[in-house]
Amino acid sequence: MTNDEIKELTVEAKVENLLHVNNFVGEFLEPLDCSMKTRMQLELAVEEIFVNIANYAYEGRTGMAVITGSVLENPLRLRLVFMDEGTPYNPLIRKDPDLEQSMEERSIGGLGIYLVKKNVEEVTYSYQDGKNVLTLCKHIQ
Repeated sequence: MTNDEIKELTVEAKVENLLHVNNFVGEFLEPLDCSMKTRMQLELAVEEIFVNIANYAYEGRTGMAVITGSVLENPLRLRLVFMDEGTPYNPLIRKDPDLEQSMEERSIGGLGIYLVKKNVEEVTYSYQDGKNVLTLCKHIQ
């Protein structure tokens, strides 16, 4: 698979569909012979993003999530783009949690997107044509 091959998955934004999303991502990883560490880092990031869309994007309404994926070369990496038509929200504007503070002292939220940023090399957000668009790039090792 090369960078000109883009695959797309559209699913209802429900936590129960996480397995479909993971299988979709797995289709990209299988032929790339990536390490278990890389696979686990990517799975954590994907789960965090998709579950947040499922739980928060549509504020109790039913909506869809569209995930596109492509393999890029030099360096070899997987690009995943998550799109939803939910409430506009840029998770990247949230300040990273202070891990020096005790759990009781920390404000609620923000740990998930922090973990995403720590487990992939690139995370970007934009709001385009009425859609939240969050892009992850993970180097394949």
